Amino acid sequence: MSTWCCIAIMMSTISTGVLSPAPQKTEVHEAYDRQYWYTQAQETLQKRLQYSTDKKPVAKNVILVVGDGMSLTTATAARILRGQRRGQSGEDTDLVWDTFPSVALAKTYNIDAQTGESSACATALLCGVKARYETLGLDAGGRFNNCASTIHSKVPSLVDWAHEAGKSSGIVTTARVTHATPAALYAHAPSRYWEDDSRVPPTVRKDCKDIALQLVENEPGRNINVIMGGGRRHFLPTITTDPEHPNREGRRLDGRNLAEDWAREKKRRRLRAQYIHSKEQLAKLDPRTVDYLLGLFEYSHMEFNAERGALVDAEEGSGTSTTVKADDPSLADMTRAALSILLKNDKGFFLLIEGGRIDHAHHYNNPYRALDETLELETALLAALERVNPAETLIVVTADHGHVMTFGGQATPRGHPVLGADTVVSDIDGLRYTTLLYGTGPGHSEPRALPFNSSSSTNQADAVHAAAVPRQWATHGGEDVPIYALGPMATILFAGVVEQSYIPHAIAYAACLAHHAKRCQEKINFTQPLIKEKVAKCVPPEVSSVSAAEDVRIDNPSGRRIVVASSVMSDERVPRSAAPLIATLLTERYLILSILKLVGFLRIARFILGL
Repeated sequence: MSTWCCIAIMMSTISTGVLSPAPQKTEVHEAYDRQYWYTQAQETLQKRLQYSTDKKPVAKNVILVVGDGMSLTTATAARILRGQRRGQSGEDTDLVWDTFPSVALAKTYNIDAQTGESSACATALLCGVKARYETLGLDAGGRFNNCASTIHSKVPSLVDWAHEAGKSSGIVTTARVTHATPAALYAHAPSRYWEDDSRVPPTVRKDCKDIALQLVENEPGRNINVIMGGGRRHFLPTITTDPEHPNREGRRLDGRNLAEDWAREKKRRRLRAQYIHSKEQLAKLDPRTVDYLLGLFEYSHMEFNAERGALVDAEEGSGTSTTVKADDPSLADMTRAALSILLKNDKGFFLLIEGGRIDHAHHYNNPYRALDETLELETALLAALERVNPAETLIVVTADHGHVMTFGGQATPRGHPVLGADTVVSDIDGLRYTTLLYGTGPGHSEPRALPFNSSSSTNQADAVHAAAVPRQWATHGGEDVPIYALGPMATILFAGVVEQSYIPHAIAYAACLAHHAKRCQEKINFTQPLIKEKVAKCVPPEVSSVSAAEDVRIDNPSGRRIVVASSVMSDERVPRSAAPLIATLLTERYLILSILKLVGFLRIARFILGL
């Protein structure tokens, strides 16, 4: 009897195991390699495209506007400042991107950092792959200061994709052209600080080019049509004085003048090119005779907008009284010049416009310049909108990361100066405070003091606002940053909360670039499930108990009501019509296996019982 009990228990266990699918071994996928981010972007695209119609507008041109450090708080305060400069209360003023029909939020964390850093954020924003802290143009395989790690970790950028499509490309920035954000479009470096060869360790200079050299010699940098910003010091050798600052010299140790090398290389290729370094030269530019332009207008970063045309110290931190006139072209000036060249290409263009010094002002706890630079960025965008057709130009405005500036008050009245002190004092220490404050930075003092003692514009421009925690420089903010979009596919592609690395993939889709080029060549209904050849991976439906009851649609001619998640189910699932067939096949397979194992155990039982 006991033998029959053992056999029964064994058969019961085997039957259960055979007829129930074995648990799948969960594969832990490290969210590091570029394929992960590409796949994730594709899944997000498919969710957004559920809302699209059969019409598939294409963006001939792309303008990506980046406010470095332009947090949502920065945009709000700048909006009020714009209105107050016009004599209005300011709160109901709109900046140009406030009028765009599409708004989303982007997550700015890095692979190894909770709060985003500029070069890693720029890699996500411009290359579609999240990166490690302080690396540039590399996926997770890149390691900081490790030259060898760059060999297999380089990733292409929006400029690479634009060149593949025959489009022109341009970069205009108020920072150095080799700085973190613009450099992510053309360079691959294990350190964002390798802007010239003096910063590259001597042992690896032959293996890893510095960022400026990559711009001049490598793809895609050597084929970028327009490059304008600051940073001459990284292009000039140590033996060469700066053309506008005679007491400063270049920083290159290889003896090369890369600005001259750039011009010679273009001449050798019989390309119409010009190198300029002053506002006067830019004003004389004839775009009809120039297809490639390199404009380096400052030794380091370009001057803050508040300093343009003013007398400034000749050497940063030198303490000398020598002054020169800082008469750099404005960001709007550079934008107009860039478009006058790029618009000549019938296939379109990609242009990056960066307000690079918003970030620098925030690091100083100086909201006046941060907001003023934000308004300068808006002026540049308005200049661009005057020259392009939004029906064929996708315009995306966003930031690489946020900052720790806060904005608040206690019953502060409408129209109150946004840069001023609140109308009440602290109910704890009885001291006054400004409505714009910082979490960290050089503005910390005990006891707390207001940052200025008079209402003069000079004092306001230099005002350092209070910070809760003392630091030499303010840190970045870890919050999501806004995305504003206008143009073809904008309202479909830019909505909700997305990874920062999704943005270039969405741009590529709208403009039919790189891995999305086939969209313009094939007539595909993007609201239907993809055919087998197009499926990259199976994506489970995203249905929650909350959202499932909110969205019901008719999915077939019979009128059967099917509940769908409000977040929109993925296109890449198996069609519902195939589900019964698959279930039948799986059931038959398990039954066959069950019969085979049953026969085997009957033989064992006969042997035990001596039958």
